[in-house]
Amino acid sequence: MIINMDHLNVIPFDNISMGSEDDPNTALHLQHHQPHNLDFDFDYPNNNNDDDLLEPTSLSDPNLDPYEGMEFDSEQSARIFYNSYARRVGFSTRVSVYQRSRRDGSIICRQIVCSREGFRREGNENRSKRQRTVTRVGCKAQMTVKKQSSGKWAVTKLVEDHNHELVPPDKVHSLRSHRHVSGSARSLIDTLQAAGMGPSGVMSVLIRESGGINNVGFTKVDCQNYMSTSRQRTLGPGGQAVFDYLKQMQAEDPGFFYAVQGDFENSTGNVFWADANARMNYSFFGDTITFDTTYRTNRYRVPFAPFTGWNHHGQPLLFGCALLLNESESSFVWLFETWLAAMSGRCPISITTDQDRIIRAAVSQAFPGTRLRFCKWNVFREAQEKLSHEYHSHPTFEPEFHRCINMAESIDEFESCWESLLQRFDLSDNEWLQSMYNARQQWVPVYLQDTFFGEMSILQGSDSINSYFDGYINASTNIHNLIKQYEKAMAIRHEKEVKADYDTLNSPPVLKTPSPMEKQAANLYTRRIFMKFQEELVETLAYLATVVDDIGSAITYQVAKFGEDHKVHHVRFNAFEKRASCSCQMFEFSGIICRHILAVFRVKNVLTLPSNYILKRWTRNAKSGIVLDEHTLGLPCNTQESLAARSENLRQEAIKYVEEGAESEHIYNVAMDALHEAIRKVAAAKMCGSAPVQTTVVNGSQQLLSCSLDEDEKIQELTAELEQASQRCEAYRTKLLCVMKDMEEWKLRISVKVQNVRLKMKD
Repeated sequence: MIINMDHLNVIPFDNISMGSEDDPNTALHLQHHQPHNLDFDFDYPNNNNDDDLLEPTSLSDPNLDPYEGMEFDSEQSARIFYNSYARRVGFSTRVSVYQRSRRDGSIICRQIVCSREGFRREGNENRSKRQRTVTRVGCKAQMTVKKQSSGKWAVTKLVEDHNHELVPPDKVHSLRSHRHVSGSARSLIDTLQAAGMGPSGVMSVLIRESGGINNVGFTKVDCQNYMSTSRQRTLGPGGQAVFDYLKQMQAEDPGFFYAVQGDFENSTGNVFWADANARMNYSFFGDTITFDTTYRTNRYRVPFAPFTGWNHHGQPLLFGCALLLNESESSFVWLFETWLAAMSGRCPISITTDQDRIIRAAVSQAFPGTRLRFCKWNVFREAQEKLSHEYHSHPTFEPEFHRCINMAESIDEFESCWESLLQRFDLSDNEWLQSMYNARQQWVPVYLQDTFFGEMSILQGSDSINSYFDGYINASTNIHNLIKQYEKAMAIRHEKEVKADYDTLNSPPVLKTPSPMEKQAANLYTRRIFMKFQEELVETLAYLATVVDDIGSAITYQVAKFGEDHKVHHVRFNAFEKRASCSCQMFEFSGIICRHILAVFRVKNVLTLPSNYILKRWTRNAKSGIVLDEHTLGLPCNTQESLAARSENLRQEAIKYVEEGAESEHIYNVAMDALHEAIRKVAAAKMCGSAPVQTTVVNGSQQLLSCSLDEDEKIQELTAELEQASQRCEAYRTKLLCVMKDMEEWKLRISVKVQNVRLKMKD
């Protein structure tokens, strides 16, 4: 049912509900239990937050049943897993209460329940003329997950028993949490509707494309509801607040970029924006990006799609955000081309996104030279839908399917395993598997290892999407809270990056070997990246490198772990150039040198890491240096955008200067003195730069007359100033580190006092 608020002609996007599993024209109501805890703030979802339900997926772990103590990478992963489990067992899920941390407001505990939990509230029957089917029967089945100090989410409570009958496999697709108009379906519907096709024709195409009505994933009523609102879909009343925010940000920051496709005044157009930080970060870390389409698969109330990447600590990084009210191919093309313009036209090496064919077509059009990878999380989710019969009939199929995808170390191994899987489970004629096999080079890890994706392991392979906003923007976030949660996530992410920078500078890692290479890497890499390098280096002690080909300038080695001769990798090493390539292609994929090459380096007495194996994006100095011109930054060289680029660079440095210069009174005085000196020099430069430059022609060439001083004297003067500035910066850095250490000590003391107070209160 489409809920029309206040009988308006325009239906806000975040007020659309799809009804319950028993009646598509009604919405569920959440039964809340009031928990008590002195340490946290509690928030409760609204009664209409049925959009906070997840589409099924699967995990790589073959043990698919939940258990207490089971851990997940994120709250979203836990919710998706439990919904996947519910699909196999035969019930529907929804979220119930959750806890927020008082420290930063992030969600730290979530309860996921059977959709038949609780009872209908008293008095609801009088609000409708017709009698509604009773869907709440007080079922106690639930799973509670809580965020641990490690950052993982663990199952702290699990109730498996239901007080009602479960739904058989051939009917489970009709349950509420397993029924929705998916992202790929929405794109196809939008495209067909734009071509003039009606609901019946669209549904016929969907049934044919899916191989049957049971595989569509939603009912005809859902399709009709979606189509009836597509022409009226807007951001709702909160949309104006978003536009006002974007206008304000652009007025305050010349580096802020936003664009609207469609009707700006009526809030019906697609929107994209990227702040100056996002654009600058892309100049440092724009080699690989993720277009996060989680909103399409998890039925978000707000169609929010961020572009993300990885910083030098391996933390999620934001490159821009979009609100997509229309999901046709032309809309995605517009979005990608607009994003590329904001990033100065420099395409990334690789992009990870949805395998939907409309998005694929838009990517190929906007990023012709970029390597496209499908999000493996989405592939496994779709597999559970398309192969539901095999999942239920053969319990071993899913773990074997995952093992074939994730564990193959060579193309030949994957091909052999895939063929064996099809034969053993009689799936050679399965159309979906055939289509995914045809596209294997875009999602199977072994085919992608020759391209940089910035992940620590090939097997990591986007099992879950790189979610920058995990815990802040989710399926229940409405348009009114979007900007608030967006800014909160930005602030927390910035704080985490600053903390990682501090830890890298002030917490030297423990070296495990006497290797000069390990010491070199410890001084070069950020802390997290060094830990990964150290892991590879230590592992070389168990690996043997044997020469198998010594013809020509390069030597080929066979590298294998002691006692595992069946797992062999081949390394080709050029001693003159100190270059090596490994069959595992870990360096090409992640930018971190593998244990196999390091084993060869050990044999050949290569004691330090060659410069060509040090990727700057993983080093402490990844963001060092000021971009001096448009070519370095990759910005177009017209006057207006050049001015914006220079303003952006100065703003970045000024922010750092203000934050660090205000730490103490002494540092403040030093900073002010330096600032006054800089102002004086800028004024002198403006006076010199504003004078007319005279030119004369001598023998057909122009000689540029000097402004005032002799060039040699200028060079000497600038060199002396640079030396003095370097000395002042070093002294300032030393004092700043002392201040930061004092702050850490004070934080520790306060934490101890808080713990003591809590203990006294308990006594």
